[in-house]
Amino acid sequence: MRRLDSHGVTLVELLVVISVSFAMMGVVTAFALDYWKNTTTLSGDQATLVSRLNASTYLNSLIGQSTGFVNQNDLPDNNSGVPDPAIVSGKYWIPIHAVPAATPMGAAGIITPLLYFRIPSTNASKNFIFNGTIPYEDNMILYMDGTTKELRSRKLINTGAPGIQGRTSCPPAIASNACPSDAVVSENVTAVSLRYFSRSDNLIDYSSITDPTTMQYIGPDYPSVEIVELTIKYFKKAQLGNAVNSASQTVIRVALRN
Repeated sequence: MRRLDSHGVTLVELLVVISVSFAMMGVVTAFALDYWKNTTTLSGDQATLVSRLNASTYLNSLIGQSTGFVNQNDLPDNNSGVPDPAIVSGKYWIPIHAVPAATPMGAAGIITPLLYFRIPSTNASKNFIFNGTIPYEDNMILYMDGTTKELRSRKLINTGAPGIQGRTSCPPAIASNACPSDAVVSENVTAVSLRYFSRSDNLIDYSSITDPTTMQYIGPDYPSVEIVELTIKYFKKAQLGNAVNSASQTVIRVALRN
C-alpha cells in the first residue's frame, strides 16, 4: 500500500488561511455592525414618527373641542406644576399670554406650561352638561415635563357640573385610581413653538401693542385666538454608538370649535 504524506501544511499555507479567515471575519463583522446601525436608526425614526402621529391625533381632537384658551386655569389644581406666586393657595398655574414663541424643553424637574384651555364638561353618555343654555366647562393644561422629556396634558374636572364623568388627573409620580396620571401627548420632545391666529389668518401677538402711557402690553390676547399652530420638535439619541440620532418635527394647526 502507498504511504500517505504526513508532513501537514506549511507555514505559508497556515498564514494564508489565517489571513483569509480574518478578512472574512472583518466582512461579516462590518456587515453585522452596519445592519445593527441601520436597524437602530430606523427604530429611532419610527419612535419619533409614532410620537408625531399621536400628538397630531390627540391635539386635533382635544383642542378642536375647546371653547377657548385662557391666561390661567379657573378650576383649582392641587398639584399645580408652576404655581402663580400672586395666589396664596398655590392651586393656580402661573399666567401666560398669547405671545408667539419657541419654548425649549426644561431640565429634569422643570415643568413648563404651554396652553390652558376650556372644554365642555360631559356626562357618562358623553353629552355636554348645561347650566341653562351655557355648558359647564373643565380645564385642560398642556405642559412639558423636563424629567421625562414628554409633552403632557392635565385635566381639571368641574365638580360643580351635575352628573360629571371623569376624574382630575395628577402628575405621574403621585397618580392613583382616584387621580389618574396626566396623559402623554408626545415623547422625546425637545421644544414646542406656538403661534396664534384669527379665523382670517391674522397673527395674534399679545406683545404687539403697548400702552403709550404705562408701556404695558395691551395687544390681542387669548380671547381673540381662533386657530393655534404648534410646531413640536423631537430628538431621540441612538442606542448604538455609530447609529444616526433621530431628529424631526411636526406642525399641527387646530381651529377651535368657537
